Amino acid sequence: MTDQPAFYDDLAGCLAEAWRRLEEGAAHQSGFHAPALATIGRDGAPRLRTVVLRGVDRASRTLRVHCDARSDKAAEIAADPRVALHVYDAAAKIQVRIEGRARLHGQDALARAAWAASRPMSRVCYGTVPGPGTPLPAGGAYALPEDAAAGEAGFAEFRVVVLTAARLDFLYLARQGHRRALFRWDGEAPAATWLAP
Repeated sequence: MTDQPAFYDDLAGCLAEAWRRLEEGAAHQSGFHAPALATIGRDGAPRLRTVVLRGVDRASRTLRVHCDARSDKAAEIAADPRVALHVYDAAAKIQVRIEGRARLHGQDALARAAWAASRPMSRVCYGTVPGPGTPLPAGGAYALPEDAAAGEAGFAEFRVVVLTAARLDFLYLARQGHRRALFRWDGEAPAATWLAP
């Protein structure tokens, strides 16, 4: 029998491992860097897309991604802040699903700090005309900012999405037996339980 990781039969360890992997993902160091974010569409249907994990704060149970104010994602979060995040790292055989509420930040101190920390090549996206999801007559019928000053104008469309986790489902796949744990927060301390995988 092969050795299992320290978190294998430890609920608190599973939660710590989930947050550790998310933190690594925000630092571009793992398969957790590009999770999928689900929102509720304006028609009530689920919407799913890949995002880049930009920040994680374990103490406040928050995760940060960025989006364009003109995107469906921003409109959907503004209309209904319930969201879910899913990430699976095939090499680690770990899946994490998070449900919670998201809040949009634009043109405030949080957005300014995130903008300042973003690479110039990332900022360019927010100055694209027309905005995300606009129908085009041809694949390349959109314009990117022509210079740095035009790129900086994209800040008006830049939004920071802060997801506060209310529920975290952790799954580790192992030949000797999978482990699945659920964590829920009604207050500061999580309620934790094992689940059948």
